Amino acid sequence: MLSKKSKYAINALLYIARHQHEDRPVLASEIAKNENIPHKFLEAILLNLKNAGILRSKRGRNGGYFLKMQAEEISLIKVMRLFDGAIALLPCVSLNYYDTCEECKDESTCGIRTVFLHIRDQTLETLRNNNLQAILDKEKELNSGKEE
Repeated sequence: MLSKKSKYAINALLYIARHQHEDRPVLASEIAKNENIPHKFLEAILLNLKNAGILRSKRGRNGGYFLKMQAEEISLIKVMRLFDGAIALLPCVSLNYYDTCEECKDESTCGIRTVFLHIRDQTLETLRNNNLQAILDKEKELNSGKEE
């Protein structure tokens, strides 16, 4: 399941991406208000995104946040791993957080592991192939259908 941190991070990044064309940084308070995210919680999330090289910030009177990368370069997998760590549903199939399962007798013949390896691979491919720009494009497509 997607954690609140990941969900809030994705919502904040999308908000910044939507407003970046206005040639001004986006304030954390503006994101918090418009995306209904607790301000203090959001500040910590934005700092993590900045430290990960996804955002840049500007201090001072005209300060706020900008995307440091293009929206198509910010994959969902990058954001989720930053906040949630492992994406695999079992530790024995995790790429970055591997651990053996206590009850497993032999990983090489474990049918459960084989199925969950497939699930992991499909999940990673989907998350890798979807980025902020894909979400923005989907929103645009869905909203254009409402206008007709």
